[in-house]
Amino acid sequence: MKFKSYWHETAPAFDGGAEGPIEGHYDVAVVGGGFTGLSAARHLAKAGVRVVVLEAGQVGSGASGRNGGHLNNGIAHSYLAAKSELGSERAKALYRAFDDAVDTIEQIVGEEKIECAFRRAGKLKLASKPAHFDAIARNFEVVNREIDPDTALINAAALCDEVGSTAFHGAMLSKKSAMMHMGRFVTGLAKAAVRHGATVFENAPVTERRLANSRHELITPRGNVTAANVFVATGAYTSGPFNYFRRRIVPVGSFIIATRPLSESEVAASMPGNRTCVTSLNIGNYFRLSPDNRLIFGGRARFSATSDQRSDAKSGAILRAGLAQIFPRLADVEVDYCWGGLVDMTKDRFPRAGFVDGTWFAMGYSGHGAQLSTHMGIIIADAIMGKTDRNPLSGLEWPAIAGHFGKPWFLPLVGLYYRTLDRFQ
Repeated sequence: MKFKSYWHETAPAFDGGAEGPIEGHYDVAVVGGGFTGLSAARHLAKAGVRVVVLEAGQVGSGASGRNGGHLNNGIAHSYLAAKSELGSERAKALYRAFDDAVDTIEQIVGEEKIECAFRRAGKLKLASKPAHFDAIARNFEVVNREIDPDTALINAAALCDEVGSTAFHGAMLSKKSAMMHMGRFVTGLAKAAVRHGATVFENAPVTERRLANSRHELITPRGNVTAANVFVATGAYTSGPFNYFRRRIVPVGSFIIATRPLSESEVAASMPGNRTCVTSLNIGNYFRLSPDNRLIFGGRARFSATSDQRSDAKSGAILRAGLAQIFPRLADVEVDYCWGGLVDMTKDRFPRAGFVDGTWFAMGYSGHGAQLSTHMGIIIADAIMGKTDRNPLSGLEWPAIAGHFGKPWFLPLVGLYYRTLDRFQ
């Protein structure tokens, strides 16, 4: 078993990073070389904007290369809850943004000819308890009527055609949802950004920011650049001089295992529908098949803000037990990959994007951002260029989390709270 991301291991390496010292002046400096930052850089470069990307590691080394491979439309919350918290108009705008985000990725894949196994698979929100199916059904009725007719409600009897497990009591199907190979997409996106004129520096963490006369100077170990605009797109991996965001983002570990490739009979018995799947528990699981028929199975196995081999191994054992509970036939299947990554959670689990503290930003996707991140990169890039504001999150308040100054000491308490909810709800 390799303690490495399956997406990283099975994707071509990005070889377009700029060499030599970091220097020069740019119209826009993008901090972070994941989906958000690379999408923005590609869009800006296509418009003739002089743009540089400063990535602390390698492109896609953060959340963009460590996720479950889902491109799910709709809001992570129930739509009913989003309407209650955000109001009807913003909830609809955010829901449609997730729909548009999947379309955006499909368009980029086609335009740039990125071979990443993009497929409109559909997503199943699986009810882990009978009461959860009742809640899913209430939410479905409003979603289907008001915002998304490309949805369906599936009862427990019909679910056997989708998932080979008796662990669930029905599901909501969101037909617009998709999946892809995340590592191949992020490499293809980085190559496209460079091809259109963006400069990408890897191993270039921003350690200091200076602002004078509306000009930003960004300091890295490899040299400095100046820029008229800065776009922070670092999510859970935010560090350095961007403390405003660190007090509002909670980095939470999300852990994933990938089995050996399953046989045709094993696929037919476990995942005949070949969709992306998410369970309804607060500390639940998400899973899908890879392009080579591995079961990629993840979840917040432990509430930790670290991801290293020791932490990933502990979480991998928990995930193996969860996989066996849902798919008893696969209890002894070999696991080839085990990895973890950090999710940029916000207190209310809604993302944030806009302009603050002299910088543009988009982050806080809260475990539901592989699709929206790419889309928000384009939306914020348009805002930087002075185009029409299409930001569905514009003006949404984002107070700092009390007692949080960068290190989330409170995560074990959060985990205990959600486990208690899952036990009694």
